[in-house]
Amino acid sequence: MRLSDLIGAATVDGSGTRIGTVVDVRFEIGDAGPPTVVGVLVGPRFGGSFLGYERRRVRSPAPIAQFLRWRERGAFLVLWRDVHRVADGCVTLREGYTRYSPVLASPG
Repeated sequence: MRLSDLIGAATVDGSGTRIGTVVDVRFEIGDAGPPTVVGVLVGPRFGGSFLGYERRRVRSPAPIAQFLRWRERGAFLVLWRDVHRVADGCVTLREGYTRYSPVLASPG
């Protein structure tokens, strides 16, 4: 699977109801080995990623931060374990998936 298979993919819940579009993918980088997919960010519309402004401490330039947070309001993180299937430009989530906050805590 390629990252391009996920970004921009329609996202549906287990019953087939469209809930948004994959706008970004979260990875975990460990000390050894390749990065691991943690989950996908699902937004109500496709407008691109947060460009790093989902990090809690990133606040400036303020107009850009406010605009991007406004534009991506309603976005949420779905853990990779809740992704049931990826096929034909569509990500299907398992029944009972959990919506998490898209906000990242900045290191340090």
